[in-house]
Parts: sequence; C-alpha cells; structure tokens
Amino acid sequence: MHDLQMDELKATDENAAMVLLVDDQAMIGEAVRRGLANEENIDFHFCADPHQAIAQAIEIKPTVILQDLVMPGLDGLTLVREYRNNPITRDIPIIVLSTKEDPLIKSAAFAAGANDYLVKLPDNIELVARIRYHSRSYMTLLQRDEAYRALRVSQQQLLDTNLVLQRLMNSDGLTGLSNRRHFDEYLELEWRRATREQSELSLLMIDVDFFKAYNDSFGHLEGDEALRQVAKAIRASCARPSDLPARYGGEEFALVLPSTTPGGARLLAEKLRQTVAAMNIPHIAPAPGSHLTVSIGVATVTPGVGSNSRQLIQEADKGLYQAKHNGRNRVSVGQ
Repeated sequence: MHDLQMDELKATDENAAMVLLVDDQAMIGEAVRRGLANEENIDFHFCADPHQAIAQAIEIKPTVILQDLVMPGLDGLTLVREYRNNPITRDIPIIVLSTKEDPLIKSAAFAAGANDYLVKLPDNIELVARIRYHSRSYMTLLQRDEAYRALRVSQQQLLDTNLVLQRLMNSDGLTGLSNRRHFDEYLELEWRRATREQSELSLLMIDVDFFKAYNDSFGHLEGDEALRQVAKAIRASCARPSDLPARYGGEEFALVLPSTTPGGARLLAEKLRQTVAAMNIPHIAPAPGSHLTVSIGVATVTPGVGSNSRQLIQEADKGLYQAKHNGRNRVSVGQ
C-alpha cells in the first residue's frame, strides 16, 4: 500500500500505532492525548476540522482513526464513507465515538464501514486495547498485501524467464528460426488439426544450393552469415502467425503452412526463391560470378485418418530432390 509506511512499520514492534482523532471538541482531543501520552509506541494526532480529516489521514498515514459521529458541518458517517471511498484510506481501521449506546446508530456506523464503536470517553485501558488490536490487524494486512505484491512480481519474473527459456529451447541458435525439435512438434500438432478438420497442410523444404562449396570458398563465418540471411528471407515470407519457419538441419530449412492450397504454397515458394536470388550474395558455384540460390520442394496433403506426418516430409523431400536434379535454383512439387 505505502512503501514508506511499510519501512516505518518494519522498524517498530507489532504494538506500534499511529492514531488520528477527528473531533470538533478540543477538550476531547486533550483528554485522549493525555490518556495515550504514557503508552509506549503510540503516536497521537488530533484533527478538529472534519473537512481536513481525509487530507490529514493521507499525510500522516494513521494505523487507526478515532472518528466522532456528531460534528457541525459534516456528518461523521459521511466521513466514514469518504475514508472507505478513498484508495489511500480505504483499509484504515475506524473506531467511531458516539455520545450514547444506540443500536440504530451503531448499526448505521458499521454499515458505513466502521470497524468498532465506543461511547466516549471510554475507559483508557479499553481504548488502548482496541487501538492496539485494530492497529495490529491493519499492519498485518499491509504486510500481507506487500508479501502478495512481492509474490506477484516474483511470479511475473518467473513467467518471463520461462517464456525466454521456452523461446531458447525452441529456437535455432544461429538463425533464430524454430529448431528441428520444435518443427517436429509443430508439424505433428498441425497434422492432427488438419486430420480433424480435413483441411490442407502444406510444407516447403528449402536447401541452399552448393553450400559446401560456399563454406570451402568463403569460410564458415561467412557461411553462417549466409544462412542467417536466407533465414531472414524465409521468416519475412511468412504471412500468418500460424506459418512456422524452421532450420531443419545444416543448410536445409522448412516452412510449415497450415490451411494452404498447393497453388498458394507454390506461389510463396517461388517468391521466396526470387527473394533469395535478389539478395545477390556472391558465390563461386555453379560458376565464378554466381550468386547464392535455394532449391525448394513443395508438398500439400489433406491427411487421412491413420496417416503420418512423415508422408508430408517425404513428398516435400521428393520435390526438393527433383529441384536439385533439374538444375537447382527452382521450385518443384513432390508427387
């Protein structure tokens, strides 16, 4: 609730109390002050103007409010409701002070939000006991709220950490795309969905052409950078959150396309092939002065009951083999 108040409370014992008396009669204020003067760890503040009560409560942060019920210009019950409607004073215990024991007035006071009811002026021993009881309850509430807030922060930090760890577990370290394990899990998930919904599921298998020659010519650091650039192009080609780009292994990538037609998958593959070629990454293969390219195999399946997602991978692999066999830097559909 109030960090500064919590710090102050921690520095005192559990019997410490900060009392605010709101009463238009100075003699009542003086009587209560004298009654509490010799009590250890009870600080006393007096407010004679009920219109200043809320502001003073916010300023001094009492652990108990003693509130007179009958004051000129402002009804005590109205003031009790105002404390309860203010987020800063909402939970502070309120002991109302009345001139008589009246069940109707007492009932109205509790209904307005009072915590206790005393006929003034009460016996000093009873007044001190009630102040300490309500103050202790309030400090316990503050400490519980503080612990709860700390727990919420801790839980959020743990959640954030888990999300980061999950992302790391699912990601390929070099390219930032999904790794093979996550690809396998996601493909299986989408295969089951497509089986249930009898929808089309497409897959692109993408292979960087002559990559061994690239590594041999330019070195592994340049090779890693080339893979990152290709991965960036693959990620950019994903139009929907459900499209999953992954590094399948080495220089081979995969792109899972749920609810995608054969024509849509082929069109996306061709755009991706052109994008990589347009990056103009220098290469020495198939001839000096060449540029880095990719070959792409495309497959689309509407899964049947009892079928396996390996069927989709095998068909996309056939397409990739055909693209390689027919000269690379092309898109082929697996049959």
